[in-house]
Order: sequence, then structure tokens, then C-alpha cells
Amino acid sequence: MHFVQFTLNPPAAVVAAAFGSFSAGRAQEVVVARQGGALELLRPDEATGRLATVASTATFSCVRALCAVRPTGAATDDVAVASDAGTLTVLRFDAARGAWTRIHCETFGKTGCRRAVPGQYLAADPRGRAVMVAAVERTKLVYTLNRDAAGAPTISSPLEAHKARCVVFDVVALDVGFDNPCFAALELDYGDADADASGEAARDAEKVLTYYELDLGLNHVTRRWSEPVARTANVLAAAPGGGDGPSGVLVCGENW
Repeated sequence: MHFVQFTLNPPAAVVAAAFGSFSAGRAQEVVVARQGGALELLRPDEATGRLATVASTATFSCVRALCAVRPTGAATDDVAVASDAGTLTVLRFDAARGAWTRIHCETFGKTGCRRAVPGQYLAADPRGRAVMVAAVERTKLVYTLNRDAAGAPTISSPLEAHKARCVVFDVVALDVGFDNPCFAALELDYGDADADASGEAARDAEKVLTYYELDLGLNHVTRRWSEPVARTANVLAAAPGGGDGPSGVLVCGENW
């Protein structure tokens, strides 16, 4: 016999959200992760003008981050989820069953929300070719997404993009078209501050915007570019690329 505990009034706080077409092509839907680990698929209701719940699934975990991923040639989006289980899970919504189906589950670290275990930040290439999962400190992993001969989606072994003594504040994927996938990270190197007991190095530490590029030909991740930004910078927003915009990234900070 097994016992499962559910609260009468489930938590309503949203931890993470992603927009996409999950149940059908061209559908406008939002998948949200609520506090307590519930995954909900929401869709606008034209009659009421509100978001209606299509499906709700209890994951029995602490969802740290999620993002929408559209595999090459697919008409619908999948959801990549990072949780305190220490795994990167790719889910696909089954409209016939009204439930999520697990496509992949890759283990990358220990369980729990640890500062050096990836899962706090998650970003997917707009073309669905790669996913970066990063920790609060040091660790970054890049997974390449592809398809096998039968057309089934596959995920590669992780490629490391670690940087010691570095705190990460945000990670986004850039819209670079069909060039090599590129990810932007907002980082702060505390190596000098850790060795300076006076605190002067900590006051002078700079936040930097760093680009990481995945070379699909060499199957390698390189630190391509780095530029200092304002100390108050805390959030990154990717700008549309191709024919929709100039590409690049917006750095958001206080009074900057």
C-alpha cells in the first residue's frame, strides 16, 4: 500500500513558464510550473477571455527551470524540464491522452537544489538544435538534440562549458538562424575577491556578458566573447533574429 499526500488548496505561485504550441500546430499555449511541482498546460479561452487549464500533472519534484524546445521538422513543441532530481527531462504532450509523455531523461548531477549542480538555468536554441543547462556557480552543460534514422528524437552526451569561481545570474539562447548555436550568460568572477580579505576586490568585481558557441562540426563548446556590463544587471532577454529583428541580447539592470 502506498500513500500520496495532496493539499486541498494547491499552491498557485508560478516558478517558471514557457510559451509554445504543445498540443497542436499553431496552438497558442503556455506551460507553467507551479510551486510544489505541478505542470499545467494553459490555453486562452475566447469565451471568457481567461487562461483555461488543459491538463495538470503532479511531478512530485521541485521544478527549477523549463523551456520550450521544437525538434527540427516538428510541428509542435516539447518541454525541457530541470528539477531537483538532477535530471534534464524532455516531455511531449499527448493530446489523445491529455497527459505528458517522457521522451528523454538525462542525469547530470546529484539530487537537490545545489549551487554547483546544473538546473537553475535552462535555455534552448530557437532552432531546437541544442539546450544549455547551468548551475548557479561554475557548471554549464550543453546537450545537442538530433534525430536518428527512424526519425525519433535523440540527445547527445553533455559538453562541458565550466568556468571556475564564477557566479551565473542568467542564461539565454540567441537567435542566430542556422549558424552554430550560441548562448549568452551573465556572470561574475569572484576569484580575486575570494583571495582578498580586505574586500576591495569584491567591490571592484565586474559582471560580464559572455557568449558560448557550440561548434556543431567539432562538437565542442567555446567561450567566444565577453564584455563588462553594469553591476546592477540581473536579467537577459534574447532579441529576435533573422527577418524579425537584429538578434543579440538585451541586458536589463537597475537605472541602466
